[in-house]
Amino acid sequence: VAKLCVCDLLVAQCDVNCCCDPDCSAADFSLFTTCSVPVVTGDSHLCSQKAAIYSLDVEANPPERVFKLIDQVNPSIFCIHATNYEQALTFSSPEIPTSENFDQLLKQFGSATFSAEPESWDMNTDDQNLSDANETYRYQYGVPIQTVDAFLRLPSPVVSSWCSDENPAGFLVNQATKCIRSVSVEKCNDIRALSMLFYINSSILAVPKSSQMVNITVQSIAVRSLNGMQTLLNDSDVLRLPMILDELCINTVLGVSYRITYTDAGEIIEAAAAFVLGAINKEALSIEQSFEISFTQVNTTPVPLSGNPGYVVGLPVRAGFRPQGYPFPVEMIIQNTNKYSQLTILQSTSNQDCLAAQGARAPVLFGYNMISGCKLRITAAMKCQPLAQALLDLLKGQSFPEYVASFGNSQAQDVLDWVPITHLHISEQRLYNTFQSSCQIPVSLEIEVKWTKYGSLVNPQARIVNVTATITTTALKQPPSGRERTIPITSSVVFTDVSSPAEPGYKAWPTINAKLPFDFFFPFV
Repeated sequence: VAKLCVCDLLVAQCDVNCCCDPDCSAADFSLFTTCSVPVVTGDSHLCSQKAAIYSLDVEANPPERVFKLIDQVNPSIFCIHATNYEQALTFSSPEIPTSENFDQLLKQFGSATFSAEPESWDMNTDDQNLSDANETYRYQYGVPIQTVDAFLRLPSPVVSSWCSDENPAGFLVNQATKCIRSVSVEKCNDIRALSMLFYINSSILAVPKSSQMVNITVQSIAVRSLNGMQTLLNDSDVLRLPMILDELCINTVLGVSYRITYTDAGEIIEAAAAFVLGAINKEALSIEQSFEISFTQVNTTPVPLSGNPGYVVGLPVRAGFRPQGYPFPVEMIIQNTNKYSQLTILQSTSNQDCLAAQGARAPVLFGYNMISGCKLRITAAMKCQPLAQALLDLLKGQSFPEYVASFGNSQAQDVLDWVPITHLHISEQRLYNTFQSSCQIPVSLEIEVKWTKYGSLVNPQARIVNVTATITTTALKQPPSGRERTIPITSSVVFTDVSSPAEPGYKAWPTINAKLPFDFFFPFV
């Protein structure tokens, strides 16, 4: 690959910005603005191959070309380990057409190019070739994020708990991993995975197979002491490399969190990394590292998920509403803009005064049955209608949602992935004699969330299938002048599992009592 150069077009002349052109001298390289072909590789289907990396050192005086030859690993599990098919390694000499064999060749290789009549040529083939030539590359979901030397790595445990640096980060695939890495204080300077440079020194390709690169910037640096205290540094622009100090190896990477910003066209426009650095004492033989990557579309606000895909117990229930567009409804869900961005209920306060508790909300956590409340003191001076509206706002909050996400990772644009909230009203008139027959005061809000186990029995995912919000109202007798009446106002959430029981045949794997023939695996051991 060091001798391959696809941008070398002029014979015995230097091609502009062609960093692999052997006809270019050091003086020519100093005038280049970029390398039009930064990476040259061979067959992309090979599991391992050499790659030639070309770049420009603009800080040198004069600027000079930088050439590196590296070993590139294919992240795909389906790759060619060795090219041992000899006939595919060479091109066979084509048969020269003559008057004797022309008809045979025309029959064998007949196509639009070999057509006998020019007016019968298939023009669609040319259009297809032109379309392929103008095709623009973009990242798609799950595709490994490419860098100038290979791909963006997110270390993770593979077979055991030890870190493997060959795990590719997939586009739009949020990941969080933890793994164990073997360390030694005496050799901490030589372990690449302990240095910040290992995670930011390779630029990301904006789109696959392009020359446009995105540098990974350092977003923040936090230092964790040996006792676990973590401090955020102000000077995140300063690169901190591992070094030995008083039998400690300081500035070692304990955690990396990538944040990738992309466009709706599948192009990466920004990449940032947040680091957690720490110290290793001489007794330590291994450390635990954590890695995370998240994706944010440009000009959008990131929304935290509550599971992937099913809900995780203890995480907030995601909720929102569907705005009425004009002249057509908006085909997406707008998530709540409250403090928690999720479904909330009334939060109990220490003084238990309903009129003083307005604005205090608690998030509804999946799988947690909750109950809260307060006490309302009614006097003769209170008007029924304003009081009823105040209590309704107290129970439901400022913006009660209309929809709840069925999965923890339901996207806003997938409207069918959101469950509408059913509202019910129950009136109780048996407690007291009504003083205004047409006025009802809400006294409770009961939310029932029905969910089911979805998917495989081995790894079921929690899915919300129905949500019902019931408001209970009652009519109360007006207290005498100078007297007060106290009534409880309650809010509750109940989660109900409505999963169907598994079929009897799936409760256990069937048992097979049989022996294989002695030569079943022949010729393998």
